[in-house]
Formats: sequence, C-alpha cells, structure tokens
Amino acid sequence: MPQYRITFMLRNHFINKIDRMKKIILILFVGILTTGVNAQGFKIGVKLGSNITDITGLQFKDGFNYSYHAGVFSEIMFSKYLGIQPEALWSQTNLTRATTISSLYQPSLGSLNSIELTYLSIPVLLNIRPTKLITLQAGPQFGILVDKTQTATANAGNAFKNGDLSMVGGVQLNMFKLKFYGRYLAGLSNINDLSDQEKWKSKSYQLGVSLSF
Repeated sequence: MPQYRITFMLRNHFINKIDRMKKIILILFVGILTTGVNAQGFKIGVKLGSNITDITGLQFKDGFNYSYHAGVFSEIMFSKYLGIQPEALWSQTNLTRATTISSLYQPSLGSLNSIELTYLSIPVLLNIRPTKLITLQAGPQFGILVDKTQTATANAGNAFKNGDLSMVGGVQLNMFKLKFYGRYLAGLSNINDLSDQEKWKSKSYQLGVSLSF
C-alpha cells in the first residue's frame, strides 16, 4: 500500500476519533447542566478574559504571548461549600516562532513569525467555597483545535495535534453577580504532531471577569 494512502487513512482515523470525542463532551456537558436543575444552587453566566501563554519547545521564542478567551459557564452547588463549574470557552493561543528552527520544522513553520490557534476549551472545575467571597477551583480542561488556518499558511496547522488536555487551578473572587478570577493551566499533552523528538506543552495564566444570571 503506498505511503500516502497509509498517511491519509491514519489522519482520517484520528479525525473520526476527535469527532466522537466532541460528541461525548457535548453529551456530558448537557448532562451536567440537566443535573444542575435539581441542585441546591444553579447559575449560568458569561465570561471574558485574557490568556497569557507560553509553549515549551526549541522552535518557539521564550516568553509569554497574550490573547483572549470568552464563553459561557454554569455553577452547580451541591452544598453551601461544594459544587462544580462546567464551561465552554472560545480561546485563542498566540505563539511566536524562534529565530532559528530545526530543518524538520521548516516546511510548516519556516515562513511564519507568529501563529494563531483557536480552541474550543471545556473545563470542568471543582468549586470549593470556604467563604462567600472566595472560591477555590481545580479540575481538567480539554481543548479541541477548531481553527488552525488563521496563520499565513495552512501547513502550520498540520504541526499541531487536534486535542490538548490541561489541569487547571485557580481562585475566584465573588462580588455579587460579578466574579473576578485568576487561573494557572498546565498542559499535559504533547501537541507536536510532526515529531516525537521534541515535546510541545502549553502553560498559561488566565485573568478574567464573569457575570452570572
């Protein structure tokens, strides 16, 4: 079987797995919201904030890049002190290419100075509220790469895997319907889809504000 057919089949298999994962995440998200209707406290809201992101790897410039996230959330409290908070966020990641890169990455990244990736991010956070003013948050976040062609060349998109798993930890300040939050996200997945010789993992800080209804 020619090599290009094998590559094509593997890529289609991976895309099908991502599509199935999207459906599973949607079903879980709807299920969590349905459960929330019967919870002790249930709120929904919108949120907006900034991403401060860095990617480990010799092909990217050291330092943080700034972008944004926006989306919706639900807060489901099972008691006065404990609950969960699922979210759906449209999140952008900006990267800056290193001055010199390996020849392996030249076809995909060589013509670019900056790269923009857009993710649909689904965090599901445990909320611990020791006081009415403060909420501690921790949990997993799965990111689905939904737009990888905003760069100067579509080849850059082929360098990044379609999924990214992170762990999230942070604190939230509750001011009536307004909430101000800060989070740290540690990427667990290697998002390098070109080679196993170098791991690309993300680390991010998020600052933002949300409004609940």
